[in-house]
Amino acid sequence: MKTLALLLALAGTAHAAPPASFFRALHVVETSGRTGPILGDNGKALGPLQIHRAYHADARIGGDYSRCADLDYSRRVVSAYLQRYAPAAWAAGDVTTLARIHNGGPRGDKKTATLGYAAKVTRLTK
Repeated sequence: MKTLALLLALAGTAHAAPPASFFRALHVVETSGRTGPILGDNGKALGPLQIHRAYHADARIGGDYSRCADLDYSRRVVSAYLQRYAPAAWAAGDVTTLARIHNGGPRGDKKTATLGYAAKVTRLTK
């Protein structure tokens, strides 16, 4: 019975999400809140959340990469990517770890180069 209760508790948090302010902070840090087909990283990133083709593919949500120009679609991509590569941080709402992985890839939380980016996102999330 205790095992069942534990499994149900874990299942309930598996799809928890970071606060909405996390996505607003990503948007501000990435493109100063602009929307549309914004190109960044010398044309390698697209849209309000600056998504790269490999990131989009890794998110595994389907759809054409060009849709990353849309903010709502970009949020879906980021959500899927972060749930895939940082499920514990996602469930805990750990915005620092999530920002580092968004910025630096699946092991972004291990890269010192992502610390400054994460600090900006975290500051804006509060």
